[in-house]
Amino acid sequence: MCSQVIRVASLALSLAVSLAVGLHAQSSGATSQIPFVGCKSDGQVGPLASPKGKAKAIGISSGDADQLAYYKAENGFGILAPRGWYCFSTYGSNGSSLFVSPDPINDKELFTSDWKGFSGPAIQVSVAAGDTSGRFTVAKTIARVFPERMEFVRDVVSEGIEPASSFPTTPYATDTLQRLGKNIVEFETPASTRGLGTQSRLAINSSPIRGVVILFGEEPNLVQLSMRLPSRYQSLGRAVMETADQNSDKE
Repeated sequence: MCSQVIRVASLALSLAVSLAVGLHAQSSGATSQIPFVGCKSDGQVGPLASPKGKAKAIGISSGDADQLAYYKAENGFGILAPRGWYCFSTYGSNGSSLFVSPDPINDKELFTSDWKGFSGPAIQVSVAAGDTSGRFTVAKTIARVFPERMEFVRDVVSEGIEPASSFPTTPYATDTLQRLGKNIVEFETPASTRGLGTQSRLAINSSPIRGVVILFGEEPNLVQLSMRLPSRYQSLGRAVMETADQNSDKE
């Protein structure tokens, strides 16, 4: 069930972002070859080795392509990120997350509650499954930015596991939101503040966090991309957003 949700989420993220901004990755007719980087995983059924894969043909400029690689874990998740970075994926019945960072990733820290998160540049792409324990993550994001889906939040609150106060119904005060459709919202969380961007393993620091949240499926399920890039990679942010996990469902 988890792997199926992840594959569908991958396609949802790729297509929803590109269609919402009117920039389908293949609209120009030109593609670039992006090198493949396999990422190790650990989770519900134990460690998984890095998958092997071929270079990806993705519709971005050659200038951007020269700076990017395609990172992917065995559990079916992938993302564009700067070349030469490190990656690791976690997974379970509630969903999956792929982390990419310019610094080595201590996978043991990812499973501890006292780790404060990535203090520097990083990219995280996560799926939360709405019909598992991931529903609490889904409900908290819906309450913040998807008012038309509040029935799901009320259903989760009615279980009595978490109080209604755990699901604030207003956006973060400092977040900048751009609604690209009923079920997709791009966001920017400013530096040194809490927001959608810090609803991830990216810790607060002096740089903003950009990203997108997408609902899909009847449950519903949630995809969230959060990224904080070094200044020299800022121009690549849109490429990462628009082509995230392109065609990973066809692996």
